[in-house]
Amino acid sequence: MNKVYCCYPGGKHKALTLSYDDGKLQDRRLVDIFNRYGIKGTFHINSGLFDDPKRIKPEEFQQLYAGHEVACHTVTHPTIARCPLPEVIEEVLADRRDLEKIMGYPVRGLSYPNGSLSEDIVKALPLCGIRYSRVVGSSDNFALPEDPYRWKATCHHNHRLMELGEEFKGLFKKQYLYLMYVWGHSYEFDDRDNWDLIEGFCKMMGGQDDIWYCTNIEFMDAMDDFQRLQFAADNSFVYNPNARDCWIRVNDGEPVRIPAGENLQL
Repeated sequence: MNKVYCCYPGGKHKALTLSYDDGKLQDRRLVDIFNRYGIKGTFHINSGLFDDPKRIKPEEFQQLYAGHEVACHTVTHPTIARCPLPEVIEEVLADRRDLEKIMGYPVRGLSYPNGSLSEDIVKALPLCGIRYSRVVGSSDNFALPEDPYRWKATCHHNHRLMELGEEFKGLFKKQYLYLMYVWGHSYEFDDRDNWDLIEGFCKMMGGQDDIWYCTNIEFMDAMDDFQRLQFAADNSFVYNPNARDCWIRVNDGEPVRIPAGENLQL
């Protein structure tokens, strides 16, 4: 019987994603750094706070965040665990509606404002069309999320960023999938005057042949695509019902692409 391993797109076994909250003006400089080094990120936005002069205006979103992901952060950034659940649901749904009108695509990600969450909120998010949500804190590891609604990043950019980046670059065992996830707020680079930190990290991590650079939702979509693959009982063939190609490794061989909508003999 064939031994099958899931791969990231392109047959890769390492993925890098970054996540930044609040949509402040410093996102312009951060996105420019990401784009120069081929890094992809997710930007969590409060659509009810556009009047704040320190925040990016919606007419700039499509051009600025092209190639990246815009995701929810609730409309007004309340500490949602203290709010009635219907209010929380409206904060999320209204943010989705506003951002979707701006971006023109379904907005399906969230980061918890102030890191605030509860069991009831977690249970409600899938009913609101949300596929994942990031918590605060650092895991200090490269494991895949066990619960995408309590998704903890590898590190904040002010926590062991370069050290963990070097460790991640050195990972080579292809029988595992690894994920490095960095989070923060772009204005913090002004606060600490450490833009050289994120530029150095992106320069170090960019252009690596064994890393898949993805947004948060692209990562979740790839994992969902793999779960929908339909394997024969003996793993001798597989059908890909997805609209995207999928990648696997068979018997420790080279990565195999499974074209969208096709049946492939293994």
